Amino acid sequence: MTKQTVLGRVTQLAKANINALLDQAEDPQRMLDQLIRDYSDNITEAEEAVAATIGNLRLMEQDHLEDVTAAKEWGGKALAASRKADELRRGGQTAEADRFDNLAKVALGRQLQSEEEATTAEPTIAAQTEVVSKLRTGLDQMKGKLGQLQAKRDELVARATSARAQNRMMDAVKSIDVLDPTSELSRFEDKVRREEARAMGKEELAASSLDAQFEQLDALGDSAEIEARLAALKG
Repeated sequence: MTKQTVLGRVTQLAKANINALLDQAEDPQRMLDQLIRDYSDNITEAEEAVAATIGNLRLMEQDHLEDVTAAKEWGGKALAASRKADELRRGGQTAEADRFDNLAKVALGRQLQSEEEATTAEPTIAAQTEVVSKLRTGLDQMKGKLGQLQAKRDELVARATSARAQNRMMDAVKSIDVLDPTSELSRFEDKVRREEARAMGKEELAASSLDAQFEQLDALGDSAEIEARLAALKG
């Protein structure tokens, strides 16, 4: 994975509009859970990429420091060889002086090479440093988005739980006759009244039957009295 690809993904994910994604989701809670998993995986991947990028930068910085240090060391060796050559030349040892001058030239060549390598690496190090800074910023933004997602997910779950409870309550309320909450009691009262009326009818019927029996008994008594008086007249 190149640094540009990592930077692009980190930037894209960090700029993701959570609310827009939720508005398009059929099941926001499930989508949030998936987003949290995806974000967590991407953060882990981004952390590894950023760590590798930082590691490469540190290696370049170390190489640059080694080149700078080597350039100074080769400069010191060139100076020491040149001074030794001058000293030998003053003493008439021309051949030996030439040998040390040649050593000074070799040291200067090494110094120049180290300086060129250090100079060449500096723009790359600067660019890599900027990349690392952007990657770290993007990674921090991703972690911030992950915190938002987790908070949004918890809020959504709580709201969904409350909504389900409210819907269950409303469904229970709908099962009651909201126009006449005593309608069931009224129907039961009507049934009781009908039972009471039936009992009254039976009682009244029973009473009328008993009166008729007594009337029949009275009639029999009158008939017996008449017969007795008729017998007395004849006697």
